[in-house]
Amino acid sequence: MNVRPNIHVAQQTEAMALVDGDNGMGHLVMRFAARVAIEKAEHAGIGWVGVQQSNHAGPAALYAMMPLARDMIGIYLAVGSANHMPPWGGVELLLSTNPIAFAIPAFEEPPIVLDIATSVAAYGKVKTKAQRGEPMPEGWMIDAFGRPLTDPRRAEEGFLLPIGGYKGYGLALVFGLLAGTLNGAAFGRDVIDFNKDDKTPTNTGQVIVALDISRFSPVEAFKRNVDEVIRQMRNSKKMHGVEHIRLPGEQSHATWLERSATGVPMNDTLFKDLQCLAADLGIEGLPSS
Repeated sequence: MNVRPNIHVAQQTEAMALVDGDNGMGHLVMRFAARVAIEKAEHAGIGWVGVQQSNHAGPAALYAMMPLARDMIGIYLAVGSANHMPPWGGVELLLSTNPIAFAIPAFEEPPIVLDIATSVAAYGKVKTKAQRGEPMPEGWMIDAFGRPLTDPRRAEEGFLLPIGGYKGYGLALVFGLLAGTLNGAAFGRDVIDFNKDDKTPTNTGQVIVALDISRFSPVEAFKRNVDEVIRQMRNSKKMHGVEHIRLPGEQSHATWLERSATGVPMNDTLFKDLQCLAADLGIEGLPSS
């Protein structure tokens, strides 16, 4: 099945562009937007591309890492595709997990890749816990009375907590303004919950930034300096009981290497859901082993 959303660059300057995804699949829209950002960075040193009329696009790091192949730093922001957080001190769900990702290349070491939500846990992890029938840790969610909520099946009775208390709320707000409001995309009460409504256009907003390292520093020298910083962090004095100091993206990189070789584990519920989806679409399902 071939799906080609209507994507075009609505406005652009040498360094900036606004991409209209025309309610296309977020993954394809963001892949296109990242390529535009990289192309602009090659000419202007930086490419900033905002996106409107998009949809859920999967992991933020996927797009932040695209500029790495051109010796660039990648930055990604997005308005999440459903609201799961209130403003700090409130109970009305006006904010999503609004993620941010940075990808910074190194020379011999794996790149630094920071991919985080502005909530303590991404809502996808809540759904995964529900699929597996597992409880959530305390600290992910609370109910409207401030009590811990650990049953993922009751997620709609509460809301996600922001990272760092009011600081995470501030980050979610600012990222939403940059990825949503600045691009003419949905934010606040205008966000459509794609978990419940698959008919209404979502108008999801996203931002991808590509930064050409060579405009600031010789590329190899910079990447070797990043190697040195990584090794300083990794080899620094450890707290009692800690065996290994990790760098952002290190565990994901190791997981990618392992699963590239051995395959991707999948719980039974997700496997059955994907098989049903394949049958509904009339395409071949996943092999059983």
